[in-house]
Amino acid sequence: MLLPPLNLTVAEVCRREGVSDVSMYTWRKMASLQGSNMPEDIPLSDKWSAEARFAAVLETASLTQLELGEYCRRNGLYPEQLNAWRQACISGQEAVQAQKMADHEQTRKDKKRILELERKLRRKDAALAETAALLVLRKKLNDYWGTDGEDN
Repeated sequence: MLLPPLNLTVAEVCRREGVSDVSMYTWRKMASLQGSNMPEDIPLSDKWSAEARFAAVLETASLTQLELGEYCRRNGLYPEQLNAWRQACISGQEAVQAQKMADHEQTRKDKKRILELERKLRRKDAALAETAALLVLRKKLNDYWGTDGEDN
């Protein structure tokens, strides 16, 4: 009763069976020393890491319903949990795809903005070069005519 699928607590089992909790803990300790799995030795499904959940989904992907039931009993899971994990894996993959699309769109916008800024920079460089050339010509003209004023 302590093991899956019931996963009852020691207190619940003691109440149901009319046994003292001291006796129950003693029996558990003896069973543990003999190599039996105890509930604390089996990880709870909500404490499984993401990698372990993904591995369980992969491992059970090709199992029949009978084999899936055996796997779930052996690992203290319910088929609904595996289905939820499978959906989480799928939605996680969809989120990755959506993020890739968003990144691609942002990259495209960034490239377009860079091209626009480069175009403006070239135009401003050309205007600056033209202004510098006009200043040089004006200085040469002033030197030629012998005037120092900028208004001439």
